Amino acid sequence: MGAGKSTVGRLLAARLHLPFLDSDSIIVERTGVSIPTIFEIEGEAGFRQRESRVLTELLGTGPMVLATGGGVVLRPQNRQVLRELGRIVFLNVSVDEQLRRVRQDPNRPLLQVEDPRARLEAMQAERGPIYRELADLILKTDNLRADQVVGQIFKYLKKARPACPEAR
Repeated sequence: MGAGKSTVGRLLAARLHLPFLDSDSIIVERTGVSIPTIFEIEGEAGFRQRESRVLTELLGTGPMVLATGGGVVLRPQNRQVLRELGRIVFLNVSVDEQLRRVRQDPNRPLLQVEDPRARLEAMQAERGPIYRELADLILKTDNLRADQVVGQIFKYLKKARPACPEAR
C-alpha cells in the first residue's frame, strides 16, 4: 500500500509498450462501486474472492504489466497464479513512507482504523516474508522517484531477457 504500484506500473508498461492492468481498477470497473464499498458490503473476504477471480482470468491473456493490491499474496492460490503470470517485483516501502503517501486517502479501507501505523506494521509483518519469497526483484522505493524505480526494473528485465523480450 502506497508503494507506487500503479504509478510505476503505468510508466513501466509505457516503456515496454505493453498494456497496463490494475486488478483493483478491474474490480471497481466490474462492480461499479469503490473498494471501500466492496469492503463494507462483502468484507475483506468478498474482496479477496473477487481479486482471485480477476487474477485467474488474466492467465493466458498475453504480456502485460499488472499492479495488484498488496493483500493479493495472502491466498496461496494467488501466489501460484502470480508466478504463472510472469516476473514479480516487490516495491518495498517503509511504514513511515506509506503513512506519508496514504494517510489522507479515504479509499484505503484497511487504514480506516484508530491506529493506521499499527495496522501497516502488522500488515508488513504478515505480508513481508511472503513478498520476499515470491519476488524476482525487490526494490526499496522510499527515496526513489517513480522513473528511477522504472529504470531499475527495466535494467533487471533486460538481464532477464529470455523471459521478457519486450525489454530489448
